[in-house]
Amino acid sequence: MALKTWLEIPFAILSFSFYKINKFVIGNLYTLYLSRNKKNTKEWRIISEDLLKKPLSLSVLMTKAPRWNTNAIIGTLGPISVEKELTINLDTIRASTESWVGCVYDFPGYKTVTDFTPLNDDPSQSTLKISLPTGKYTVGLRYYHAKENICFPIVNTDTDLEIPELQASPQINDFYKTLSQKTNFYFRCLHYYLFTIFKLRNFLPESFVQYEFLPVGATDTQFFFGCLDPSESLEIKIPEKWRSPFDFYLNFYNRASFPLSWQKLTEDTLCEPLNEEGYYLIRMRPNSPEAAKMMAQISHKEINMSPNQKQLIIQ
Repeated sequence: MALKTWLEIPFAILSFSFYKINKFVIGNLYTLYLSRNKKNTKEWRIISEDLLKKPLSLSVLMTKAPRWNTNAIIGTLGPISVEKELTINLDTIRASTESWVGCVYDFPGYKTVTDFTPLNDDPSQSTLKISLPTGKYTVGLRYYHAKENICFPIVNTDTDLEIPELQASPQINDFYKTLSQKTNFYFRCLHYYLFTIFKLRNFLPESFVQYEFLPVGATDTQFFFGCLDPSESLEIKIPEKWRSPFDFYLNFYNRASFPLSWQKLTEDTLCEPLNEEGYYLIRMRPNSPEAAKMMAQISHKEINMSPNQKQLIIQ
């Protein structure tokens, strides 16, 4: 292991502590903000340039969900109270996108309670009724391959609450193109420790690395990820047999966890160096129930081909 990594460890420990403190403080401030602004909890909040202008939004996202999913249009709502049942309009979702992932999270823990996707969709049903224990919940909805007319659906609860539908522009994700310009000393300090964790990955429990880096995803998503030095290129090899059953989405992030570039992978790909320290993250999503059953068979390996090239093989 390089001397540079050893020298970074004390700073990584400070960064780790700084991140955990900020996550706790900002999370509680945001919970307080929502409790005092009931209107915000009763409408869809789409991740967009407008959302980031609201108090705490960017800091919340950078501590709760810092691995930005630039490949989907994402809306969230809540926390909302549910006695026994929550109902979501499926027809609106189907008219807006070819592929989606919906998740219900408990509040304030944000643990995934259930999710819904086209893989478990019943076309004969215009609404989805989700039975839940009495409590408060948030809903997250990700639209992949969105159509021209994008709308987030009406949501009803058995407490007589109705969340109205919300239109979204097909260009709503354009803000990602310049989001990395928000990188500053504060955000670098927040996420500084992650790169050191990757350099120490062989000495740490993999479950710890995954917990610190991976986003809160749906159960139908598998992740492949790692770090890259400034001069390292990344070659990604995906066997032909997996290209049709699955969709692969690639993101690159800088060391502050802001997105640098992204693309859908449809073939073997050689990616140029980032010219700065950063990370790659691949989301793999099945296109059918049969593919979902095969996910457990799929693994990967990362090979150092040379000092300046890594190869990721999905097998």
